Amino acid sequence: MADCLDAPQAAGELAARSGLAAATVSEHLKVLRKAGLVVLDRRGRFWLYRTDGEALTRVVAAVSAITDP
Repeated sequence: MADCLDAPQAAGELAARSGLAAATVSEHLKVLRKAGLVVLDRRGRFWLYRTDGEALTRVVAAVSAITDP
């Protein structure tokens, strides 16, 4: 199986992998999307979520700046 962390995923797939309810995952994805950390892509009739690598890089840099003396 390919590394699914790098591949776009449907909300239902993420819910199944996490063991959380689909509604819970959808709410979390909505928050992450509004924060700019995930991107929602439409592929045909499917809606797929993927991480925004540049946004995550900025988050890591910001956290490192706070935690590194």
